[in-house]
Amino acid sequence: METQLALLAFNAAPVAIVLTEQRVIRACNATFARLLGYRAEDLPGQSFRLFYGSDEEFEEIRDVGLTLLRETGSYTDERLVRHRAGHALWCRFRATTLAPEAPLDRLVMSFAPIHEGGPVSLSKRERQVLELMNRRLTSKEIAARLHLSPRTVDDVRGRLIKRFGVRRSADILPMLGGRG
Repeated sequence: METQLALLAFNAAPVAIVLTEQRVIRACNATFARLLGYRAEDLPGQSFRLFYGSDEEFEEIRDVGLTLLRETGSYTDERLVRHRAGHALWCRFRATTLAPEAPLDRLVMSFAPIHEGGPVSLSKRERQVLELMNRRLTSKEIAARLHLSPRTVDDVRGRLIKRFGVRRSADILPMLGGRG
């Protein structure tokens, strides 16, 4: 009886919850699947790569928070994930490892959308720049990390400013629910 209640609570939870092993989905609730445009029964066995725009993005995001997961067992940030329809969702991400010595072996994660507007359609470069802006990196630091010129990063910021109708790039993240 308790197992059935726990399963019911997991499946009906208003928060998007997913359990992964080695970055492969083992279980997720309906809220998680709906958030990303899938059916819950279609996701177990799928790589988490499905929710990122490129292999490069997927590999880079792996190491974000790894130290904190090892040290404290949990990690929180805001990140862009890809919906099945192809647009980006800005989400608050929380992870708890069940294996601190090897944090990615088994993780319980939750995702909550923090952008109230419609779907956000961003290029790979725009996603990269926004992610690094959210980590409070300057244009110069972003350029170095992405092997670009600072001018290219400024051009991307300019396009984002125009698209979101804001005065400066620092106004974009609060609009999407990021740190800003």
